[in-house]
Amino acid sequence: MNQTTQMHQIAGWLTDYEQYFSPFFSDGLLGAASDVGLLEFTIMGRKRSERTLDYLSSHHLKLDIGGFAHAYDLVVTCTDLIVPKHIRRKKIVLVQEGMTEPETILYHLARNFQWIPRWIAGTATTGLSDAYEKFCVASEGYRELFIRKGVSPAKIEVTSIPNFDNCEQYLHNDFQHHDFVLVCTSDNRETFIYENRRKNIEKYIEMAGNSQLLFKLHPNENAERAIREIERYAPDSIVFSEGKTEEMIANSRMLIAQFSSTIFVGSALNKEVHCGLSPDVLKSLTPLQNKAAARKIADVCRQVIDG
Repeated sequence: MNQTTQMHQIAGWLTDYEQYFSPFFSDGLLGAASDVGLLEFTIMGRKRSERTLDYLSSHHLKLDIGGFAHAYDLVVTCTDLIVPKHIRRKKIVLVQEGMTEPETILYHLARNFQWIPRWIAGTATTGLSDAYEKFCVASEGYRELFIRKGVSPAKIEVTSIPNFDNCEQYLHNDFQHHDFVLVCTSDNRETFIYENRRKNIEKYIEMAGNSQLLFKLHPNENAERAIREIERYAPDSIVFSEGKTEEMIANSRMLIAQFSSTIFVGSALNKEVHCGLSPDVLKSLTPLQNKAAARKIADVCRQVIDG
C-alpha cells in the first residue's frame, strides 16, 4: 500500500494524461509462481494485490492489470527489482519506495553476477537495473548511497518521496497513548530471515525501562503468533496489528525498529530512534521534508515524456 498510495499522489499532479494502474506483477517464472499463490510473502501475493485493487477501486482509478492494454508513453514504478520485458521497452521513472535493506552477501552476488536475479537481495539492489530514464530519491544521502552502488548520477533526481515528505502532519492525531516506547516489528520470519523474537522482546523491555512498551506489528507478519509471543514474554505491553503507525510514532518518546521505513518518520520528528543505522547516517538518509515530493516527481515525469 505504501507503493500504491505514492503512485496515486504522483498521478494527482498528472491529471492531463490518461492514467491506468496495476498491482505489481512479473512475467516468466515469477509471474507463474504468483499465479499459483507461491509468493504470498511478497508484494505479488494475492492478499496485497487484493488490498491494492480495493484501494484503486475505491478511488475510481482505471485498471490495466499487467499493463498490456495500451501503448504507454511512461511507466512509473516504485521498484526495479523486477522489470517485465514489455515494460523495459517503455520510458520508466523509478521512485524510491522507502528504506533500502542492508547490503548482505546476496547484494554483492546480485550486483557482480548478472545471471543472479536482483530480487534475491531485496531492496538493497534498488536502482541497479538501469532500465529507467530517471530515479527519484528521498534525500542527498540516498543520492550518494545509490551513486556508490553504481547508479548513474545523471539519472538521479532528489525529490523526496510522497509518503515521507511531511511527517509533521502526524503530530496532529487522536491516538490515545503518549510517551511510550514503540517497537515496530519486522516480517523477517515471513521472508525466511532468522529472528530470535524472544531475545529481542527481552531487549526491548530493558530499553523501555519504566515506560509503557507498545508493539505495532508488521502488516506482513503472522499476527497470531506475534501476539502470543508478546503476551508470553512482555505481558504488560500493548499490541496493535492495525492502525496508523505514523501517528503512533508521533506520540512515542522512543522508536525501536530494524530496517523499516518507519524510522524515517521517527527521524523527521526528532524522536530517539534505535535501528540498524547510526544517528548521523539516518539523518542523512531521511527524506526531505519539502511537502512537495509528488509534484516534483510529476515534473520529472513530464520531462521524461517530453524528452
